[in-house]
Amino acid sequence: MHGTQVALASEPGDPGRPNEDFASVATPADGTGGALVVLDGVTPPDGDDGCRHGVPWFVARLGTELLGAAARDRGTDLAECLVQAIERTAQAHRHTCDLSHPRTPQATAVVCRWDDRTVDHLVLCDSALLIATPGGDVVPVLDTALDGARAVARGAPRGQRAARLEALRNAPGGFHTAAADPAVAGHAVRGSHPREQVAGMAALTDGVGRWAEVFGLGDWAALHALLAGAGPAAAVAAVRAAELADPDGASHPRGKRHDDATAVLVTLPARGQARHVAPVD
Repeated sequence: MHGTQVALASEPGDPGRPNEDFASVATPADGTGGALVVLDGVTPPDGDDGCRHGVPWFVARLGTELLGAAARDRGTDLAECLVQAIERTAQAHRHTCDLSHPRTPQATAVVCRWDDRTVDHLVLCDSALLIATPGGDVVPVLDTALDGARAVARGAPRGQRAARLEALRNAPGGFHTAAADPAVAGHAVRGSHPREQVAGMAALTDGVGRWAEVFGLGDWAALHALLAGAGPAAAVAAVRAAELADPDGASHPRGKRHDDATAVLVTLPARGQARHVAPVD
């Protein structure tokens, strides 16, 4: 039996700017489980955001705290792990920064943790988790609240849409990101599957997810097949090629020409008999 296999690729959208994504995987030496965390830092508009550190510092700090919490105590719910990570990160810069600022550093999040019995997951905002079954199915786990907020924002006059969408971030009826308020953990999409129903998983920021969602190069199953076959770096390269073919977003409108792009692929050892995994709402 082969052990757990991990492949990871992460590339900034602009080589002249720091990558605001974070990705890390922890696997114990005994091979009985592991945890992964992928974060996508939210790039603020130019101007003050109340923080002296910046988004790359924030995602590195939050991601490290979150991976540690998830891997340290397998009995702790992943939402509680996110609560702890947000609280510890906030404490690290509460005395130097204005954490009440609406543009304080924040991030989307994917967390997955597995052992020999279960695979647990948490998704917050528009990063994605793809769960592969032994039978070859791929189940996307998505937090679609941002889609609803975008639909609301499109109802505003054209020049006010960005401000309308920003006003819906971490607001009632809007969408949520991990910033300084640990209560956002309660809005995350969470779930669990028996270990024998999971052959592996892929966690992606929306910079890779646009392969399917923006450019329509295939569905989530096809994207997982690309990740599992050619690898995460090839998926990032395919996104970059699609972006360059439509640099101004004429055919495929998007907020940024290029975005930070990160994908982590985890392949678990085969075990047990494959059973059907129901789609996640």
